Amino acid sequence: MSTQPKYKRVLLKISGEGLCEKGGKGIDGDALEAVAKEILSAKQLGAEIAVVVDGGNLIRGGKLAQQGHIPQATADYMGMLGTVINGLAMKEMLEKLGQPARVLSAINLTAVAEPYIRGRAIRHLEKGRIVIFAAGTGNPFFTTDTAAALRATEIGADVLLKATKVDGVYDKDPVTNSDAVRYDDLTFSDAINRQLKIMDTTAFSMCQERDIPIIVFNLHNTGHIADVVAGKPHGTLIHN
Repeated sequence: MSTQPKYKRVLLKISGEGLCEKGGKGIDGDALEAVAKEILSAKQLGAEIAVVVDGGNLIRGGKLAQQGHIPQATADYMGMLGTVINGLAMKEMLEKLGQPARVLSAINLTAVAEPYIRGRAIRHLEKGRIVIFAAGTGNPFFTTDTAAALRATEIGADVLLKATKVDGVYDKDPVTNSDAVRYDDLTFSDAINRQLKIMDTTAFSMCQERDIPIIVFNLHNTGHIADVVAGKPHGTLIHN
C-alpha cells in the first residue's frame, strides 16, 4: 500500500451506532471488529489516526434531560461515560488485531484510561499508535462533534472525517425524505447559514477558523475510511 496518504494526521469521528447491529443498542462484537478493521486499513496507508466515538449506542444524555428526570449536566456526564466504554472496546479490538492503541479521557478515569494531555496524545501518534479520545471535552453542554473539532485543532489534524450512517450531507433528512439532495461540496458558511444538522455550529466554526476541512461519508461502506484518507472522493467535503 501507499505510504503517502493525502492526509497525514486524521481525526476520525465515528457514531457509536456503528458499533451495534442496525437499529440495535449496545456493542456487537462483529460490528466492532468490522469498524476496527476499517480503521486499521486506513492506518496501514501511513496516516496518523486519532478517533472520537460517541456514545449513542449506549446512552443519549440529551434525551434523558429532555424527559425532565435528570439535569442536563448530569445527563451529559453519563453520555461521556458511554464514550469511554466505546473507546475501551475499540482499543481492545484494535490491539487484538495487532495495532497499538491508547484511550485518553477528558475526565479522570486513571484505572482504565490515560488522562488527556495534548503533548502525550501527539507523542502516541508519532509512535504509530491509534489514539482514542474519550469523554468528550470533559464538560457538559458540548457535543462529541465539538469534542472532535477541538481535538482535531489541538493535535494539528489535516482533516476531520465524520463517518456516519449516511453518505454525505443532505438538504434534509434522506431517511424520511426521498427527494433529499446530497451536497458534494459545501463551504463552512453555507453549512452554518443553511443550518445543516450533520454537525453542530460550534464544531463547524472551530474547523472554519482553523481551516480544517470536514469530510462526511458512510461508515458502513467497506474501504471508505481508507479511501478518504488516501484522497479519493466520497461523501461531502466541507471547507473554507
